[in-house]
Amino acid sequence: VQLVESGGGLVQAGNSLRLSCAASGSTFSINSMGWYRQAPGKRRELVARITTGSGSTNYADSVKGRFTISRDNARNRMYLQMNSLKPEDTAVYYCNARRFTATLTPYDYWGQGTQVTVSS
Repeated sequence: VQLVESGGGLVQAGNSLRLSCAASGSTFSINSMGWYRQAPGKRRELVARITTGSGSTNYADSVKGRFTISRDNARNRMYLQMNSLKPEDTAVYYCNARRFTATLTPYDYWGQGTQVTVSS
C-alpha cells in the first residue's frame, strides 16, 4: 500500500486547510485509516482515525469539534478538514493505513508527510 498526502501549507490562525491522502496498491486489505502528526521535539500522535467499513471515527481531544476526517472508498482517498486552526496544530501530518495480519497483528503503512504551519 502506498500513501501520498497533499494539501499542507502555511495559514493564519483561525483559518482552514484540507488534507488529502491517496492510497494505491493492495487497498482492499486496509481496515482503517488515520491522520497522525508530529511537531518538532514531540512524539507522533494520533489526530483522527476512520474505519473503512462502517466509517466510525475517533479524534484526539485537542481537535474534536474543529477537525473532520472522511473517506471516499471508491476513490481510495481520505481527507482531513481542519477548521479554526491554532498555532499548536503546527506539525508534519502523516497519512496512515492499517491492516491486520492473519494472526491479527496490526501492520501500518505511512505516507511521507505534509507540513502544516499555523501562524499566530
